[in-house]
Amino acid sequence: MSQQPSPTQTAWPRLRVDDWSDTRDTLHMWTQVVGKVRLGHAPLLNHWWQVPFYVSPRGLTTSAVPYGDGAFDVEFDFVDHRLVIRRDTGGVAGVALEPKSVARFYHETLRALADLGIETDIRPRPNEVEPAIPFAEDDRHASYDAEAARLFWRQLLQLNRVLGEFRARFVGKASPVHLFWGAMDLACTRFSGRTAPPHPGGAPNVGAWVMEEAYSRELSSCGFWPGAGDEGAFYAYAYPEPDGFSGYPVRPAEAHYSTDEGEFLLPYEAVRTAADPDAMALEFLQTTYEAAAESGRWDRATLEEDPARWSRHG
Repeated sequence: MSQQPSPTQTAWPRLRVDDWSDTRDTLHMWTQVVGKVRLGHAPLLNHWWQVPFYVSPRGLTTSAVPYGDGAFDVEFDFVDHRLVIRRDTGGVAGVALEPKSVARFYHETLRALADLGIETDIRPRPNEVEPAIPFAEDDRHASYDAEAARLFWRQLLQLNRVLGEFRARFVGKASPVHLFWGAMDLACTRFSGRTAPPHPGGAPNVGAWVMEEAYSRELSSCGFWPGAGDEGAFYAYAYPEPDGFSGYPVRPAEAHYSTDEGEFLLPYEAVRTAADPDAMALEFLQTTYEAAAESGRWDRATLEEDPARWSRHG
């Protein structure tokens, strides 16, 4: 008799990269369109924290974006498969998430914003990809598998939860758990409190000054990228990378340091199929952070705290 997967394991869905790469690449470009809308209206925050998306109970959201003396938000709804735009005035507009080109999605999104009276001026081409096809001309990316998009969101729900638990252990400066549309990775970053040398740049179709802002402080970053390996991968890196980082004894055994990528990687499927996926993911996140903090001589006593420190008063 075959062993049935546990409820914990089924909460972590299986989604092979090869089975949804066309949908992933199209969705990536769609998120860049909407991300640039947020970028065009939100004031600069350190490390570009004003531009990412956040995991929501239905998909990915911009959260509230200031507009005049009000606000709007935009959400990729992977339950009803619609892009939903809402204004503080009560107006709602939407764009169907279905097989369509980036060019069509781009024009429909701008039209929906205009219907709500939201004027938008963005740089209409993607970043961090090569080639960077202007949105209005991109007929190459036109796939949308609704079930694959839903499964990706279900992955993000688990990843967001575990990364949030990990983030709670740190009381120094730390980013939210957020999805950057440049590489379409879910990330959480901790900072030592020290400045960093200027980043050398190198990302395709991104100015060096953009990378300098993103990496202006010494950091340890971790997250998930859906384009690596068979089913995506957890990653962790440090900037600047301290001596001894790559050789640190990171766990679990399924993790490894990639010299090509300059980061530790842990296959998503190793976590998904583990007896305790949460524990394996947290072990990777914790030990890769320790690799950065110990090798870089961070003041860990000041920066870390027990997230259950007030539970005895409950």
